[in-house]
Amino acid sequence: MARLKISALPDEKPVKLITELPASVHRNLTAYAEALARQSGQPVDPVKLIAPMLARFMATDREFAKLRRSAHSPRGRPEG
Repeated sequence: MARLKISALPDEKPVKLITELPASVHRNLTAYAEALARQSGQPVDPVKLIAPMLARFMATDREFAKLRRSAHSPRGRPEG
């Protein structure tokens, strides 16, 4: 079986957010949790997948990384 991109859920102090998801996204999130549970042999709460999925998305977004680097670079120093 192919390895899923999300394999371990970090144990960090959470910040509570309340949001709405489209039904299709919720179904896919639930299906992903079920696949991960089969792979790991442990039950997985679909809600616990949202943070690592968002983190992975942001970590692999090249344009976002460029914006973050430019926002944190010292003024007057060219990016390169």
